[in-house]
Amino acid sequence: MPRYETSYNIPPGQKILTIVQLEDGSHKAVYLHWGLIPHWSKDNKFSHQLINARAETLAEKPVFKSAYRQRRCLIPVTGFYEWQKTQQGKQAYCIAHQQHKLFAFAGLWEYWEHETETIYSCTIITTAANELLSPIHQRMPVIVDEQNYNHWLNKQTLPEVTQQILANDAYQGMELKPISDWVNNPQHNDENCLN
Repeated sequence: MPRYETSYNIPPGQKILTIVQLEDGSHKAVYLHWGLIPHWSKDNKFSHQLINARAETLAEKPVFKSAYRQRRCLIPVTGFYEWQKTQQGKQAYCIAHQQHKLFAFAGLWEYWEHETETIYSCTIITTAANELLSPIHQRMPVIVDEQNYNHWLNKQTLPEVTQQILANDAYQGMELKPISDWVNNPQHNDENCLN
């Protein structure tokens, strides 16, 4: 049984745990580079610009279109951080389920090959913020309902179904908690990030 380490602070460019569908239809947990690198890219330099993908334009944007059709993934988490701009600076918030349940973001993954180097990467899909998050930020990650996990991962799922999954607000039971600026330093990766 593989062991997965707990992480409290994952900045872009790091490896994040994802669930992908293999060619035989089974699912596998793998670590992917957070920051999508399109397979047709000449280099891997702009992956930091593609940590998020807007749900509204996935089907049209060349950088996401192929992955949206063929390589969708789930990104399991127990919470995430967002920052609100204030006159005093940025206030960090932790967004998590009231019962501390695991949930999953909708994501896309890609593979990039260049000479002897191969990188498997991913991006988190975002949408317009709902009533819970709109006071602090304009966007939020798309959470996939547990009943839709298989539909989201299955490349045979019809586009209209994937669009419905992306449009569904699965933030029921989530809460916002203001936290200290300890999390602002990516070197800090401990439980203090949650306080």
